[in-house]
Amino acid sequence: MERNLKLILRYDGSSYHGWQMQKNLATVQETMEKAIAMVVGHSVHVTGCGRTDAGVHAKCYVANFRTSSTIPVDRLPYALNTHLPPDIVVTKAFDVHDGFNAIGSCVRKEYTYLIYNSRLKDPFYVNRAWFYPKHLDEKIMQAAADQFVGTHDFAAFCAAGAQVSTTVRTIFDCHVERVGESVRMYVTGDGFLYNMVRIIAGTLMAVGLGKIEPSAVAGIIAGCDRTKAGQTAEPQGLTLVEIFYSV
Repeated sequence: MERNLKLILRYDGSSYHGWQMQKNLATVQETMEKAIAMVVGHSVHVTGCGRTDAGVHAKCYVANFRTSSTIPVDRLPYALNTHLPPDIVVTKAFDVHDGFNAIGSCVRKEYTYLIYNSRLKDPFYVNRAWFYPKHLDEKIMQAAADQFVGTHDFAAFCAAGAQVSTTVRTIFDCHVERVGESVRMYVTGDGFLYNMVRIIAGTLMAVGLGKIEPSAVAGIIAGCDRTKAGQTAEPQGLTLVEIFYSV
């Protein structure tokens, strides 16, 4: 009898070209499929909850695959982790209903973006944050972040070449906070376009530097012109932190 298994994993994306399989490039999906095949004894296709760019991290990533193996789910994380590199760890496994799909069943995702905002670099933030030495005004950034909340056409915050049926998405929450020399953006939505979170982060940084007025953000969204938004923030500051499902 074939089973549908759901995995929860965490990974440091520094050494990978994102989640999705790519020819001649190391990816998280390929690494996972090789490890799973060694445990269950047959090749598998692993469906992930979404693409992540090269260098992007995940504290909570969801994937599923189908198998005829009878291995108990409580043993599966330990078995998989013996075949995975130390920068990918499976934390939990579940038997799920046949209709569950890691990406198709997802209703909400939460990301954080971390900026290390200091005059001096910190080696402990290498591959974990975007180092930016010029001071950012997090209160002004928050005034701009508020304008992203709601259902909008986010074409201005989508990288060129994305193949999607619609660029309309809903943002449930977007806020910015400072803790010492770290500025962190939190954004939760029903889905995100290619590079969308990184472009939002780059736009908020431009606001924090005084290059874009907070009041201009609503117009940038409405205008659907990518050239009016900020730069695409560097990937290493981005982390997928939570995935939500309706069932």
